[in-house]
Amino acid sequence: MPFVRLNDVNLHYRSDGDPAHPCVVLSNSLGTDLSMWDAQAAELSRHFRVLRYDTRGHGRSERGAAPLTLETLGRDVVGLLDALAIPCAHFCGISMGGMIGQWLGIHVPQRLGKLVLANTAARIGTAEGWTSRADLVRRDGMDGVADGAAARWFTRAFSARSPRLVGAMIGRLREQDPQGYAACCDALALADLRDGIIAIRCPTLVIAGRADPVTTVADGRRLVEAITDATLAEVDASHISNIEAEHPFSEHLRRFLAA
Repeated sequence: MPFVRLNDVNLHYRSDGDPAHPCVVLSNSLGTDLSMWDAQAAELSRHFRVLRYDTRGHGRSERGAAPLTLETLGRDVVGLLDALAIPCAHFCGISMGGMIGQWLGIHVPQRLGKLVLANTAARIGTAEGWTSRADLVRRDGMDGVADGAAARWFTRAFSARSPRLVGAMIGRLREQDPQGYAACCDALALADLRDGIIAIRCPTLVIAGRADPVTTVADGRRLVEAITDATLAEVDASHISNIEAEHPFSEHLRRFLAA
């Protein structure tokens, strides 16, 4: 179970594939862990070194004592690459992970090859909404958030045909550290990259779920309009599209990275 020490925390990661191959980093969404990328890691590791990690405060990664910001989460990725002596990598992040990818594209473009932003936006939700959610989980734990997560993450049709998979995802959400989850909500409350993403210059693929109620196709189009070398791919899925639309998502990702 590999970890790297980054300042005040141990960050849990997993590496698959040949270390001599080009590296792609996969960054999870709020309330999940690196296991959400199992299917994509299996597909990509034939041609890439696939580096996954649990975002700070999630899975087996520690939260740390200081308040979290999007910059903190972005610098964790830089620290992980430094610790593993990887000078440059492709990056794919979903939802919160997509915001981390945008921060990297703005602030450390020299560390990125290609960038994939899935089910995300330059501004997700409102400060008030994130602060309210953080207060909820600090007070009552994860159950209140987990009870409604399936409806946000997946379409009804997918939940009906894949109840065990959805149940496992919600089970892992219930097991997340409330303090770590809340700290990331605090970071998202402050995160607004709408004025910054015009600076992103690396080739960028935006993936949007047609049924996503959290970060919509319109949000994806706004990213494409602002980022110079960006294209949009739509998939038939809700918010966790790499799981609901596993094969189309993986194919879009593979083709973009291989081009």
